[in-house]
Amino acid sequence: MLKKICLAAALASAMGGAFAADITVSAAASLTNAFKELAQAYEAAHPGDKVLLNFAASDALVAQIAKGAPVDVFASADQDAMDKATQQQLLAAGSRKNFVSNTLVLVVPSASTLPLKTLADLRLPAVARITMGNPAGVPVGRYSKEALEAAGLWAAVEPKLVFGTSVRQSLDYVARGEVDAGFVYATDALVMKDKVKVALPVPTTTPVLYPIAAIRTAPNAAGASAFLAFAQAPAGQAILAKYGFGRP
Repeated sequence: MLKKICLAAALASAMGGAFAADITVSAAASLTNAFKELAQAYEAAHPGDKVLLNFAASDALVAQIAKGAPVDVFASADQDAMDKATQQQLLAAGSRKNFVSNTLVLVVPSASTLPLKTLADLRLPAVARITMGNPAGVPVGRYSKEALEAAGLWAAVEPKLVFGTSVRQSLDYVARGEVDAGFVYATDALVMKDKVKVALPVPTTTPVLYPIAAIRTAPNAAGASAFLAFAQAPAGQAILAKYGFGRP
């Protein structure tokens, strides 16, 4: 009888381990710090589950998923990248939701004395190098280009631009003083508030809304659904708010 009880316990333990699975989340680079804590909180609330995080520019993540990367959840920094995923039929039907918002800002190195009061000041000769994400593949670059075009400044500013492969690369350029100014999200400025400072907020015609969705071919569909729910629940939203993200 004792052997039977031990065997049953061992089988139950083995089955429990089998049901627990990794959840692979590909997320926009600007979500790095927030999602690291979000993943830890999710794991604490779901013992046995493990969240694996992959961060990059949103368009690059779509390309990875399209090529067959085993991803369960995708979180994008703009609608364009998520639209590309939709067009390629990569998303689980009905799972796409806007879950946080952000704002665009212009930052400068913390020791900068440049008198940047408006976007028009980017035309000053003293402003020689400006960084932003490449609009061809980085959401923050698309928001930035749109803002500059709306202000009638794109032609004047374009020759000064140094494109980053992600918003975090642009943030690093500013933090290291390799450029005079850069377009990043307000949440990124908070991450390096000791090395960069916000010169001015940048209005955007398109709201900075982040969508999240489960992937249609997710290896762990149940885990994907659970993570999506957690990110949108009060506990998840509180963590995201801690890092400067707003409600959608």
